Amino acid sequence: MTAPLRRWLTPVVAVFAAFAILAGPAAPAFAAPSTPKPSGHEEDDEPKLITDVIEAANREYTQAKTKLEKSKKLQLQRTKEVKQAEQELTALIPQVSEMAARSYRTGRIGPLTVLLDSGGPDSFVKRATALDQLNMINARKLAEVNEAKERAEQAKLALDAEIREQQKQTSIMAKKKYDAEKSLALVGGEGFTGGLVNATSPVAKIAPGLGSDGDWRSESCSADDPTTSGCITPRTLHAYKETKKAGFKRFVGCYRPGGPWEHPKGRACDWSLQNSGFSSWHNNDTRMYGNNLAAFLIRNADRLGIYYVIWNRQIWFPATGWKSYSGPSNHTDHVHMSLL
Repeated sequence: MTAPLRRWLTPVVAVFAAFAILAGPAAPAFAAPSTPKPSGHEEDDEPKLITDVIEAANREYTQAKTKLEKSKKLQLQRTKEVKQAEQELTALIPQVSEMAARSYRTGRIGPLTVLLDSGGPDSFVKRATALDQLNMINARKLAEVNEAKERAEQAKLALDAEIREQQKQTSIMAKKKYDAEKSLALVGGEGFTGGLVNATSPVAKIAPGLGSDGDWRSESCSADDPTTSGCITPRTLHAYKETKKAGFKRFVGCYRPGGPWEHPKGRACDWSLQNSGFSSWHNNDTRMYGNNLAAFLIRNADRLGIYYVIWNRQIWFPATGWKSYSGPSNHTDHVHMSLL
């Protein structure tokens, strides 16, 4: 048996280690490797890093903000157009009233009566010309009224459209801000992961034992542990198989005798970053492996019945999210998984 394996099998002495939750971020065990910049030429089937998703969300947030500012400027312009169109319409009201009054006064006689009442050909022509000019003036004034009314209506429609556009862009900004914050918080933040974590994880099958009330029934250590000669609960075995199926196939150990916490109860596993033994993350590969493994467990916590996850001096509980952690092991060489 190798020294790292013997160290893993040593009982945990400090019983409160798993719950030593401190406020504030903890310094990484090693200087974080520089985050690779997305090249923009990723293959379609290659998982996107969380930094790519955050960048896209921020780009869309900025675009929405720009559109919102532009819409606000257009709103001022549309408001002026509405006001100007209404002023033009108001100015034409007296002329329309005069046309209506004139029509009322002459309407009883009618154009034909005016023409037939002429004393001779010259008088008939003069009256016809005057009547034609009056009709032209009335038509022009009515056209001006209709145009002013149309401008006012279109300006109001444009103003309403800008207000709807502002509401749309404000909603987009709020959603993108929420998406970015949620994505970062779920994996512990960019500072914690260095951005080296896939934006999505495989979806695990729901473990047996979940009641209709959302509570997980208690289980005994009744299943054979595939990593040791000990036992684990059926729920732990399910989580083990689902995690393996998700592609995390490096060394793992579950049952360990001694200690008050989940290992001797068959409700915990330690997922190493190495194919054998334990060694702290020291490059992008090991760090990303640990980040992705922790992210998989957390994103499927409700489906697997996760109690808590410890990784890289941080501990995650469903009710609290990521918090700083200190204990006899800083968990920079493995991801700890405990089940309910």
